[in-house]
Amino acid sequence: MQQTSEQAGNVPSKPQEQESWVDTLRWFAGMLLIMLLVRTFLVAPYKVPSGSMIPTLQVGDFVLATKFNYGYSRFSLPFGPNLFNGRIFGAEPHRGDIAVFRYTHDTSIDYVKRIVGLPGDHIQMIDGKLYLNGLEVPRKDLGHYEVVDENGRLLSGERYREELPGSGGRPPVSHDILKLVDDGFANNTSEYVVPAGTFFAMGDDRDDSADSRFQGDGPDDLGFVPMQNLVGRTPIVAFSIDLRHPWWEIWYWPVEIRWGRILHLLH
Repeated sequence: MQQTSEQAGNVPSKPQEQESWVDTLRWFAGMLLIMLLVRTFLVAPYKVPSGSMIPTLQVGDFVLATKFNYGYSRFSLPFGPNLFNGRIFGAEPHRGDIAVFRYTHDTSIDYVKRIVGLPGDHIQMIDGKLYLNGLEVPRKDLGHYEVVDENGRLLSGERYREELPGSGGRPPVSHDILKLVDDGFANNTSEYVVPAGTFFAMGDDRDDSADSRFQGDGPDDLGFVPMQNLVGRTPIVAFSIDLRHPWWEIWYWPVEIRWGRILHLLH
């Protein structure tokens, strides 16, 4: 007597096929949920598109922002739904932190800058030097520095090692900045007093950064940043690539990876 193929075990039954698809969908949904929870509550990646944080961050860096340092606001959630105000488990950032936050005039845009002023701080730029609470922030000249920004412009200036006073009992934060000029509005400002519930952010490329020194309503005027806009602290560069060639020229990929910046700790 001739056996059918199903009786011989050569073709899986329809219920088995359906169960296999259901298991696959369950696994995929579970992975999406885990990724969503990790991105919302633990850590999220961000690409650095501009040179405003040179020399600390380079165009093409991919940084990781840890979400738990400052607590959680609605901007911790994907797309920033307006579900609540303020921060849950909120903690004030520290002076010198590199932070990802939402732009004040368009909260769909992520910014990454250094926090240089906290509520009550007095901040001023005089002849290209940063003053905090009436004292000049010390810096050491590290020599000439050149780099190309995201627009292909050559930035040629002096690199300095700056020491921001710590906050919350922490020691001073030592980090590098780039200075191109010492004149102009951004280098000779009035004194800013940081209001309660906000912070003052600046780029380490002090002459090529749209930051809190600009207080108007223009597209490059950041102003004081509400604490609610904080997304996370940025302690590390996970990966970095110099996209000088089109992405499809894959033979250039190995030489465009900045191998020395993989898992590079930030200061």
